Amino acid sequence: MPKIKNLEKLKHPNSRKTISLAKKMLKNEKKNNNKIGTHVKQNLIGEKILWFKERIPEGCVILDKEQTLKLIETYLARFDEELEQIALKNSIGQRKSRQHASREDIINITKKRDIEEFETCGLEMPDLMNAQQMEVLKNWNGELRFLQNFKLKRIARKHLV
Repeated sequence: MPKIKNLEKLKHPNSRKTISLAKKMLKNEKKNNNKIGTHVKQNLIGEKILWFKERIPEGCVILDKEQTLKLIETYLARFDEELEQIALKNSIGQRKSRQHASREDIINITKKRDIEEFETCGLEMPDLMNAQQMEVLKNWNGELRFLQNFKLKRIARKHLV
């Protein structure tokens, strides 16, 4: 990384040196923002794959279409219990405002997006109908650096029915 001096100490704001330092600072800032975005995306994919790994039946080599559909429906309903708890808390009190409104909204948006993806283009997930990918999934220890070993596949309801 190049040495970046304080921009205020330079002689003129429109000098070549000042402009080049400002460009370098902007470039480094954009690079760091891209890194953060990539890490967030990897975390989301890692959490999704880990959820599927934890719920695969023991001793199962591959899943058939019916088992995969059942597992995906369980995935889509993973927030139902929390939504019921929030609704119960909101119904108990005498308040007119919702107590956990932001969490409830985030859950509803996530749930709608996942259901829409599953009904249309398909939900991105590890291929549970492929023996090699199932083996990779079973041997995965949860580290994000091994996400590249997975071949994620978009599976829609029309592919499973």
